[in-house]
Order: sequence, then structure tokens, then C-alpha cells
Amino acid sequence: MKIYIAEHAGLCFGVKRAIDIAEKTIAEAGGVNTYSLGPLVHNPYVVEKLNKNGLKIIDNIDSIKKGKIIIRSHGIPYNIQKKAEDLNLEIIDCTCPYVKSVQNRVKEYHNKGYKIIIIGDRNHPEVIGINGWCNNEGIIINEIEEAINLPAYKKVYIVSQTTNTHEKFEKLSNIIVQKSEEVKIFNTICNATNLRQKACIELAKKVDAMIVIGGYNSSNTNKLVEISKKYCNNVYHIELPKDLPLHEILKFNTIGITAGASTPDWIIKEVVNTMENIDNNEILEAIENTMTKIHRGDIVKGKVIYVTDDEIMVNINYKADGIISREELSSDQNVKPKDLYKEGDEIEVYIVRLDDGEGNVVLSRKRLEIIKSWDELEEAFHNKKVLECTVLTDVKGGLSVLVNRVNGFIPASQVSVNYVSDLSSYIGKKLMARIIDFDKNKRKVVLSSKVIEEEELNKKIEELWNSLEVGKLIEGKVERLTDFGAFVDIGGLDGLIHISDLSWNRVKHPSEIVNVGDIVKVQVLDFNKDNNRISLGLKQTLPEPWDVFLSKRKIGDIVLGKVVNILDFGAFVRLEEGVDGLVHVSQISREHVDKPSDKLKVGQEVLVKIIDINEAEEKISLSIRAIEKELNEEANDDINFENQDMDLKVEDIINKN
Repeated sequence: MKIYIAEHAGLCFGVKRAIDIAEKTIAEAGGVNTYSLGPLVHNPYVVEKLNKNGLKIIDNIDSIKKGKIIIRSHGIPYNIQKKAEDLNLEIIDCTCPYVKSVQNRVKEYHNKGYKIIIIGDRNHPEVIGINGWCNNEGIIINEIEEAINLPAYKKVYIVSQTTNTHEKFEKLSNIIVQKSEEVKIFNTICNATNLRQKACIELAKKVDAMIVIGGYNSSNTNKLVEISKKYCNNVYHIELPKDLPLHEILKFNTIGITAGASTPDWIIKEVVNTMENIDNNEILEAIENTMTKIHRGDIVKGKVIYVTDDEIMVNINYKADGIISREELSSDQNVKPKDLYKEGDEIEVYIVRLDDGEGNVVLSRKRLEIIKSWDELEEAFHNKKVLECTVLTDVKGGLSVLVNRVNGFIPASQVSVNYVSDLSSYIGKKLMARIIDFDKNKRKVVLSSKVIEEEELNKKIEELWNSLEVGKLIEGKVERLTDFGAFVDIGGLDGLIHISDLSWNRVKHPSEIVNVGDIVKVQVLDFNKDNNRISLGLKQTLPEPWDVFLSKRKIGDIVLGKVVNILDFGAFVRLEEGVDGLVHVSQISREHVDKPSDKLKVGQEVLVKIIDINEAEEKISLSIRAIEKELNEEANDDINFENQDMDLKVEDIINKN
């Protein structure tokens, strides 16, 4: 095995400078009252070493009364630096000179009225710090789509995160140039970054495997990983020598090594020494140590090696591979292995047996799904989550359902808020339910869809209460009638139409106006949520009879009416519009009438003439006598009121009017 180290690997000038200054500052302060505003560099082991020597990492400076504040190599926003100065804290500025140059340029051109565009990771501390030098008004982009969607600006100044790739910076800059009138581009990618990336490319092209050393959260290290993968099929990102996957890399003949800008030389040397000095026995021991130790019932991760119509072979990093038979693949016996997985897929499996008799480990996905299903149901039970169930069949006392791949039970009393006479009507339907009783050991899951209906109904009712307004017109369904009114369902709440609000005319019983099941439009007259009372009006949705009468009738009109009441002084006749008029006893007939009841009876239809309208008092005077006179005059007094041809004359008079 040959090992090659890329040029320019490891600590860059800016990071090395920051570490050197920090170590000197810690030593001078004796490890007391020395703080780093955020991790000094993106290498946890360097940070840990500095911390042991006395450098404390803080997130903000509000709690610091005195001491030295070391500004990390990534830099910080201007307002934070200004705050530290105002607090009279001693600032040790370890900002990388390249980054500091970007900050100064951004501040200068922001003050000149340019829109600052930063190409980089918006969550990276360096980018956050740069944006702080233009009052956090810069636009941060990192993808081609973001550049395309940028609005057009008159004056633009473009900078980059110092660890960016030249390829990305050029692509995005070219898009921005086409959208703006005046564009200035400041290529702020660190030259050391550029040299490190180029050296990485050259080495990745000629080796079997690449090892990239650096913090897992390091931006420049991750870019080296990304670059390496473009030119080499086998790339491993590690932080320390102990992370080396020896059982994999020892099979390669040539291995390249590069390291991120925050990786010190001692880590690189240890990685090389580990690989160069290991002997065969150590190799076997190292490989053995990297093997997963498994037991029956364990859940482990693996990679699919191959897939057939009947089974899947999985590498679980054990001395033997594992096999998942079709029966152990899924609860759905119709599914085929090739429908679910392909070679290279990462997969989680359950260990059934360590040896199937041929040296293979027996694995199961189906059992893992069941375990996870029960775990998920337990979590859903404790957190009162709403679950979707599929009804399998009706059983004694309720419904058998499938919930999260597990059989559950919904008691008949918990199916619905309404009584259900035929539970079989639910077979095949999906219900939303909540677990009300759960026992993982007994494999017991009891659910309720009723509680979900109740919650939805209560929510609907609450919304309905909140929507009510006096005077608002709403639609409802007549649910039941009583002697004093009609109860109307307005969508989950019952309101009462009092008998006096059913009609503008006197009503003896609500059934004269409405029937159970009628859909009616009503007006909200009053409501009280605390007392659960809603007063509704039906007549208020209709025109007042008096107004209708005035708009249609005048004095002299002859109309048909019905006798509704008889008194000693006359009879009241209800006209078509619903208003009542009085036929005085003297206006009942041309003949003398002692009592109105001698000539008229309640319910009798009569033809009357309007002889007076008193709008102020809403009174109508009617006359039958006047019609008799007209009829007799037309008949030249040859026909009296009782004549058999009188109906024809009445019809003629109505038509004439």
C-alpha cells in the first residue's frame, strides 16, 4: 500500500496564526479570564486542547465583566465587536487576514450604496460575520436557482466565502452580472484554499482511495470531500486516526491523504503512521475490532449487497453477511424484494438468528417493522396523537382495525357520537382515532374514533358560537316542535323560534307554519353562550304584511278575504297580505244586521271592498255592503245578493279590479 499526501494539506496561514495567537494569549493570562467568542477554528480536537489550557468558549459577551475576548479566525459581525469595545473588554483579533479584507471591502462598498451579495453558506460563522459589516443587509446565496431569482439591482458588489470553490463562484457571479447595471466582483476565495483544492483534485485522480482529515462541521473540509468524490470512487472523511475504516482501506493499493485548513500536522502524521506501521496481526485485530458485535434481537444497520426474487443479502459489518427471506421482508406477503430495495441501499434490520446452518445471519425487516410499529403506537398513546385506522371487519362488541400495521379494536360505544345500528357498514372505511387503552406486553390497542368526532364537533360548535351575530341570517333545519315554538339545528347548536316569531300573524301552534325536517332561513335575535340559548326569528326574514299591503292595495280595491274573528260590532277579515281589516256590522249587508254572526262565520271566504286605510294606526276598514250595492246596480236591481248568478258577478268584479 502506497500513501500520498496532497500538497497544501492541513493548517492554512489564517488558522495557524489564530492558534498561535490564542496559545500565546492563554499563556500570558495564565489561563484566566480568556474567552473565545465561538469555537476558534472548526476542529473539535484543537478547540478541546485550547480549552484544557484555559480558553473558555462563549456564545455572547453579555455575561463577561472583564477579560480578553479572542475573535476567532472566521471573524464576527461589526456590532458585536463594537459592543465588546463599549464594554472595555480587551479584544484579541484572530480574524483571518483574508476574511478581514472581505469585511473591510463589504463595509466600504455598502457605505457607497452598493447592494452586497455574498456567495456562501448563510449558516457559516464567516458568512454571518461578513454580513454583519454591511448592517446585515447583504443577500446570501449558495445555489444557481437563488442567483437566477435575484431581483435586478442598480449597483452590486459580489464577495465570496473564502473557502468556496472557484467553479461555484464564477457560475453564480456570471448570472448576477447579467441582471444588474453596475457590478463589481471581489474574488475573496483564499489562495491557500484554491491551492489545496487543486492539489486534492490532482491526487484524487490517481489513487484508489482518498482520506480527507478534518472536522465534520468544517466547510472547507467538506468541500475537499465533495471534490474528492468527483474524481475518486472511494472517499473517507475522518477527524482522528481512530476513525480510519481499516478493514476497508487496507484493500487499496494507493491511498491519497488531504486535510482541511483547521487540521494540525500532528493529526495528519498520526493518520499516516497508523497506516504505515500496522502489521498483519494488527490488521486482523483492527479489522476484528471494527466488526459489529451482534446478538439475537439486535437492530443493526447494513448495506444491500444483492437482491433476488426471493431474498436480499445484506452486509451488516459482521464476519458473515445477513439474509432476509421474502417471508421476513414485509407484512405484505405480495411484495417482492426488488420492489423495495436495490444494491447499495442502506437498510435497518432485526437479527433473528446468528447462523442459518450455512454461515449466514438470518435477518428480518417484517419483525423490525412490528417492533417500530409498537414503539410508534406507544409514543402516540402517551402524546395523544390522532391516527388513521382501516376497518378490517366488525366483531363482537365493535370493530377490528389495522393501525400502523398493528391490529387494534374500537368498541361499538367508541365508534361514533351517533348510535350505529349496523357496524358492518364501516368495513373498508378509514377512521381517524386516538388510542384510549394500550399495553405493549399484552399486544393490546384500544382506540376511539368517537373522541375525534367529539373534538371536531366541539371545535365546530365553538366556531359557530364565535360566528353568531345579532341580526345575522342563517340556515337551519327544524328538529322538533313544541306548543311554544320550533327548535332549529343551525349546524350543531339548537336555536328556538318562539311561536310569536314564527309569523307576523297570530299562530295557535308552530305546525301551522313549519314542519319537522323543513330547511328554514332565520335571523339571530339574541344568544347567550353561558346559558346555551339562541333565539331565532322566522318572521323577521319576511316583509311585514302591513308594508306589503300598502305597496299593493289602495282605497276602493275589492279583494278576497277570510273571516278570522267575529265580535258584536263587526267581523275581522284577513286579506291575502296577512293583514286584518274590520267589516263593521253596518257594512256587512244592505239589510239590517243585528249580530255579525247572523250573516258570517269564522273561516268563511268573503269579498270585501277597502273603504278606508289608516296608516298611522295601521287600521283597515272593509265593506261587504258596498259590493252588494255595486252588484245590484249592475243587475239593475233585478238580482239580489242571494242570486245563483252572484258568483259570476263576483268574479267579474275581482277581474275588473
